[in-house]
Amino acid sequence: MQITITERAGTFIRRMIAFGGGEPGSGFRLAVKPGGCAGLSYDFNIEATPQPGDEVVEGPGFKVHVPVESRPYLEGTTVDFVETLMQSGLTFTNPNAGAQCGCGSSFSPTGEAPSVGKECGKP
Repeated sequence: MQITITERAGTFIRRMIAFGGGEPGSGFRLAVKPGGCAGLSYDFNIEATPQPGDEVVEGPGFKVHVPVESRPYLEGTTVDFVETLMQSGLTFTNPNAGAQCGCGSSFSPTGEAPSVGKECGKP
């Protein structure tokens, strides 16, 4: 599985694990779930160990756990961290996204029409 995590995103992930109550060896679970105004949304949390079937992507000082059902949607994605006057958080450059929500928190896969009628950034 190919996921690129920038240095800024890696720093954010290490901080999330440390301040999120993660124990040594804990990882950052990155998944795609139904929701958001475009149909699918990125979901992440801290977990002590990978779940059965997860692929573990190793970075300098952190691990990212990717569930099997999310892999096709995340393959080739670049994860970055931005901090501006208007936004602070992870951003995703995803080659599998056919359309993306204006706020960047959800997307529809290539070849699928985005959902309509949902509030931006809300499930």
